[in-house]
Amino acid sequence: MPKISLLISNFNNGQYFKDCFKSLVSQTEEDWEAIIIDDCSTDDSISQIEVCIGVDARFRFYKNERNMGYQRSTIRAIELSEAPILARLDPDDALRPTALEKTLQVHAENESVGLVYSNFTWCDANLVSIRDHQAVQIDTPYEEAYYNFKGEISHFAAFKKIFYKQTSGIDPFIKRAEDKDLYMKLCEVAPVKHINESLYLYRIHEMGMSTNVNVDRAFYWHWVALVKMSERTGTNLEDLFLAHFTRKDLVKRVKKSRWAKLGHCLGLFKTYKDL
Repeated sequence: MPKISLLISNFNNGQYFKDCFKSLVSQTEEDWEAIIIDDCSTDDSISQIEVCIGVDARFRFYKNERNMGYQRSTIRAIELSEAPILARLDPDDALRPTALEKTLQVHAENESVGLVYSNFTWCDANLVSIRDHQAVQIDTPYEEAYYNFKGEISHFAAFKKIFYKQTSGIDPFIKRAEDKDLYMKLCEVAPVKHINESLYLYRIHEMGMSTNVNVDRAFYWHWVALVKMSERTGTNLEDLFLAHFTRKDLVKRVKKSRWAKLGHCLGLFKTYKDL
């Protein structure tokens, strides 16, 4: 039995898969499996993936007979997985070499923890680093709800299957934010642990599911996930919004913005002084 199963759901990301593959075979931890589900790609994904994985038995490649969507493809990958710990890895992204080793170590040292997550690095389309995202340790349900307004638990996130089975799992209804929805559910059944290090390279490109042209769509589905969370837990979403996302809070953010200050100095933002 492998120590961890990487869940890779692919649709038309064949051109990026080589970086994902290289990051896996370069891991300092070698006891893993990768479950790859191709969801009827229309590009050359299948040939690209097959060339990369070759005869490496750690990769298990499956092809959907019909397009099922990202959520159901990931559910299928979970059902096919054999490891006690699961982690999502998008085919257009990559892992730092020690990502699996460090994540598994934290899981081993914290048996009661359901999910372990890290910081991640924003990258351009060529996987060149832009900046790191600094996450925070979440300790209470309220913190979890507040920080998930920003999608705080993100990449790299690995969770124990035993705790996953205590939730309702991935919701196929939640588009573009099924990961946030799942992570909130996991927070409700067990503690989570933050690794204060970037272990994941997150690629931004035109076809990304939650970046560029899809940013607003992803934000909408994130709100749907939050509403469902509030229904499950009794969290007052209205109070949470008023406490942290009112116009007053927005004004504070604008006033602190160096771009707003620069615009004021150049005479382009004349109302800045009235904020």
